[in-house]
Amino acid sequence: MAQALEITDLKKTYDTGVSALKGVSLEVAEGDFFALLGPNGAGKSTLIGAICSLVRPTAGSIRIFGHDLARDRETALGLLGVVPQEINFNQFEKPFDIVANQAGFYGLPRPLARERAERYLKQLSLWDKAFVASRTLSGGMKRRLMIARAMVHEPKLLILDEPTAGVDIEIRRSMWQFVEQINRDGTTVILTTHYLEEAEQLCRNIAIIDKGEIVRKSDMKSLLASLDRETFVLDLVEACDALPNVEGVTLRRIDALTLEAEVPKGTELNLVFRALDSAGIRLRSLRNKANRLEELFLALVDRKGHAA
Repeated sequence: MAQALEITDLKKTYDTGVSALKGVSLEVAEGDFFALLGPNGAGKSTLIGAICSLVRPTAGSIRIFGHDLARDRETALGLLGVVPQEINFNQFEKPFDIVANQAGFYGLPRPLARERAERYLKQLSLWDKAFVASRTLSGGMKRRLMIARAMVHEPKLLILDEPTAGVDIEIRRSMWQFVEQINRDGTTVILTTHYLEEAEQLCRNIAIIDKGEIVRKSDMKSLLASLDRETFVLDLVEACDALPNVEGVTLRRIDALTLEAEVPKGTELNLVFRALDSAGIRLRSLRNKANRLEELFLALVDRKGHAA
């Protein structure tokens, strides 16, 4: 399968002696929806900066659809679209002008730039705001505007760096509908996010970076299957005073009417039910905790010396 992104032994050491990247090697296949996760300070931003040619690596190479970033920078960057964490457009400009002018940086003729600006603003539900000052947009609208700007030259690889930070659930959902569609249409997507449930639901493959090193690379299905424990959320009929002891099971109180049970794989849940029943604790409902990826992520970085 063709590779959208090939990173080989990438290193970055700053003048202060701090090593931000320690020989990162990574491949992202064409058409993938790929998650890059890691704690704060792990090296994600430095790695993305290097891919975008904003950070100069100390050693190693980056190829975007086969084009070496150091030797064929213009072609490589022409295949790349980036949505950064920070809002970084002129907020006194109108959304239409922001998107159309971005197309000009990539050499698109003005008629095509205007056509693309209209298309992507409509697809991202921003057309009714196309000709007002961008500073009047809500936070979620500004995030969608940055996606429209990144897509106007129709890159083959789109990097989304924390795109839904501070965005409400409904806006997040509409953004992901758009991104999932462009991925189905062939755009390769790389996502960094602190909303780990997004990565679990959206991404097919994942790399976890910690202290400048890739500590795990896997397809999402295999990674989640490697969990040796499952967490269940228990909703109680009424508050309880004390929690029973169940061998091998960790019971945690979330609030007065909610418990979490961390259970080793293969453990019969009836053991938990019987213990709760004996303690006079009545259950209203039981559900599997959705974000298994978060548990695995915390376990991985714990092994590298981070606190959970």
